[in-house]
Amino acid sequence: MKRPKTRWIVIFSILVALQLIVLLQSNGTFNPDDAQGIDKADTAWMIVATAFVLFMTPGLSFFYGGMVSAKNVISTMLQSFIALGVISLLWYLVGFSLAFGESYYGLIGNPTTFFAFKNVGLAPHPDFAPTFPFLLFALFQLKFAIITPALITGSFAERVKFTSYLIFMCLFSLIIYCPLAHWTWHPEGFLRQWGVIDFAGGTVVHMSAGFAALAGAYILGKREQSIHQPANIPFIILGTGMLWFGWFGFNAGSALAANGLAVQAFATTNMASASAMITWVLFDALVGRKISAMGACIGAVVGLVAITPAAGFVTLSQSVFIGFVAALVSNLAVYYKQRTTLDDTLDVFPCHGVGGIVGMILTAVFAKDVGLINGEFDTFNHHLMALVIVGVFTFVGSYLIYKVTGMLTQLRVSPHEERLGLDISQHSESIKNPDHIGTAA
Repeated sequence: MKRPKTRWIVIFSILVALQLIVLLQSNGTFNPDDAQGIDKADTAWMIVATAFVLFMTPGLSFFYGGMVSAKNVISTMLQSFIALGVISLLWYLVGFSLAFGESYYGLIGNPTTFFAFKNVGLAPHPDFAPTFPFLLFALFQLKFAIITPALITGSFAERVKFTSYLIFMCLFSLIIYCPLAHWTWHPEGFLRQWGVIDFAGGTVVHMSAGFAALAGAYILGKREQSIHQPANIPFIILGTGMLWFGWFGFNAGSALAANGLAVQAFATTNMASASAMITWVLFDALVGRKISAMGACIGAVVGLVAITPAAGFVTLSQSVFIGFVAALVSNLAVYYKQRTTLDDTLDVFPCHGVGGIVGMILTAVFAKDVGLINGEFDTFNHHLMALVIVGVFTFVGSYLIYKVTGMLTQLRVSPHEERLGLDISQHSESIKNPDHIGTAA
């Protein structure tokens, strides 16, 4: 057996220490009597919705994996998939408490409120899960926390060192994601107190991922070979189908009940995605590009992104319009990004960042009773302020996290490792030619 590198000894030692802390913090066994009085329909739906949202991360893995070059498929897919493990443990230990614990001035949760899921059991919670087990709410929110850093990976695909990505993912989740979730979804969060409405994560998930992706692309710089042939278009189609399917849990599940609001969010989610898909491919044809499978898939995902903050607040016709506008704006953003020196590998900012911005603005325009079309300006103004705050906080915060990560370990692979491909250089695995697999760097 090879002697392990010092960094892995340190990381594994931290894992062992955390295991001991968690054991000492053990809450004992769950008491089934605590679940008395829950609404069985709401509980059943939230279990299904939670599973749907988890399904999105493997879907994203295929979606991104199909887009990169053949020598980077496994590494790109693993960057999404590994978040299932890393963020689950982090969320259980302290992330959930930072996001939904006792509020400090509407900015962050008390890390000890729900440390290691203390007091997170089968009984409902009046503020977060009044009709189903509080533990189920924590698990539902976990799936959102998992996919957010996974979304960012598309911006620095094909050149990031796996160790540095793991460090960045942990720091981003604790320093950026948890505060944003608290601001937006905690009853005392300052954005929620302002009246900012984000049904299922336009700011918390998509804008944060988009601006963090923008910072990552800027910090890591251009790839040596920035033009590549997507490795597997069927992977992209499969991933899109999995994302679309899972998004029903993402949005309809955010109703937190098996009710009419969930049905409304389910319907608006589907229609916005359909509208964006068709708009994207027809606009491509209009400007002289061929209609492509990848374009159809990207358009569908942009529609899903844009409807996320609005899903429970708008009508079907408004959701179709949101998908239409988001597809046009993101398509143009992708085009103009390609004319710059910024190397956002899989266009995370033009699609998720810009799509999230469009969705948040149009949510404030169309939201029932409080939207701009009803003559209400407060919600619209607060949404514009929130967009600036979230954008600056996420970009600057992520920029500093990348810098700190770079001080702790090498952020980018060497030119040789990049030419070899991250599958072999980082993981000693390859989809191309197993005979040529070397030792991981």
